[in-house]
Amino acid sequence: MKEAGKTKSVGYEIGVRKTFQIPLEKAWKILFSEEGIHIWLGDAKNNDIKVNQSFSTSDGIAGQVRVLKPFSHLRMSWQKEHWKNVSTLQIRITKVKSGTTISFHQEKLLNGDQRHEMRKQWKQVLDQLKEILKNSIGEK
Repeated sequence: MKEAGKTKSVGYEIGVRKTFQIPLEKAWKILFSEEGIHIWLGDAKNNDIKVNQSFSTSDGIAGQVRVLKPFSHLRMSWQKEHWKNVSTLQIRITKVKSGTTISFHQEKLLNGDQRHEMRKQWKQVLDQLKEILKNSIGEK
């Protein structure tokens, strides 16, 4: 029986997504605002998200932006301080009938424990984003 999230070529992976009733352009701007970056990346020493830009956070996360296609997706290397491995994180936003879907996909995770850890983290991030996205369009 295949273990959840285990792939043949990139170790373990996890993907989480949520759809918000907000235009794609607005969702992207919020996601890459100072507040948005703080939610999904943490307290980055350099909030300037550009291709080939390395980053590190006060929480011990480090990596480098590999791909940045505005209003579409971001792909970066991503590593927690206590990890021996470097993973790949992709954040994608997609226009759908009911608004915009934001998804986090992470691969090259070492094992099921890291997969579980990151699944929990990205679900929390989406819950936090829900609050600022909801407030940005005046929902209660």
